[in-house]
Amino acid sequence: MQLSEFDFPFDSLLIAAQPCLPRDHSRLLVLQPLDRSLAHRRVDELPDLLQPGDLLVVNNTKVLAARVAGRKRPSGAEVEILFVKDLGDAIWEVLIKGTCRPGQIIEMGVKASAVVVERGATRTTVRVESPIPLSEWLRQHGRMPLPPYLKRAPTDQDREWYQTLFAQHEGAIAAPTAGLHFTPELLARLQQRGIGLTTVTLHVGVGTFKPVTVDRIEDHRMGAEWIEVGAETVRAIEQVRATGRRIVAVGTTVVRALETAARAEGQIRPYRGETDMFMTPGFPFKVVDALLTNFHLPRTTLLMLVSALAGTEFLRQAYAEAVRERYRFYSYGDAMLVLSATKE
Repeated sequence: MQLSEFDFPFDSLLIAAQPCLPRDHSRLLVLQPLDRSLAHRRVDELPDLLQPGDLLVVNNTKVLAARVAGRKRPSGAEVEILFVKDLGDAIWEVLIKGTCRPGQIIEMGVKASAVVVERGATRTTVRVESPIPLSEWLRQHGRMPLPPYLKRAPTDQDREWYQTLFAQHEGAIAAPTAGLHFTPELLARLQQRGIGLTTVTLHVGVGTFKPVTVDRIEDHRMGAEWIEVGAETVRAIEQVRATGRRIVAVGTTVVRALETAARAEGQIRPYRGETDMFMTPGFPFKVVDALLTNFHLPRTTLLMLVSALAGTEFLRQAYAEAVRERYRFYSYGDAMLVLSATKE
């Protein structure tokens, strides 16, 4: 398929700069691909849209306050570092804008600095010098890594806004945004309705946001991201499967984690490791029946994954409807619920 097939008309004024409050009052566009129907609802109506016995699967990754402002030494030139992945022994994979050669020292303030070790086309690494472990230092002094399209600096409120209720295992550089819509009140109502909840972990990294630069999307290669699908989650899925109820993925990261675990041995098994799974229209889903997700940027792997569930043309119609109805877009925006998937 051609990359141009994943464009859609858009008004940048629809980009949400901050979340809807309460979070579960976000609008929800419900897609039924089998009969190509659309319905306008709200996230707090989710218990009525699902059935007792259905299972929600959420991503429990936690966003690290990984963005840091620094100054090059000795020039004093300002530079921003995004800490992506802990490689061990105080070495981190990072993203840095601008020119930085190996050996460059970047002062980060509060007795911390980073020395560029490797600067290549595909990866940059630094050695961190800090009186405490960098992860702890970032909790105190780092800023939340908001998406650049928000075009504003992170605030103290974003430390709460850009973290889901399920956040437990630190390691992501971006929030699994579908999970941002949940509140304690919504979780209680889902439980009362008999809808289950279980977790996976996918640490959102650069792979999710790697731009697609090829004309044929099949030529794109995802970057690897770390996932874990535990035995308890696998048992919960198997039990729901036995009753004929649905597996509802909360976010594209959950879809990738579950389908990766299912492909390791042909059926879902506990899995711990990396995934570079790239899901496009025609993908044969083995686990996921439905998807709650935010609205995504055009020409992205996220949009291609949702197209695989909903159908490319129908999803394009849904996005056009969302634009007409002035839905709020992207990380802090509204959501859609896709209620079917194609199985092998």
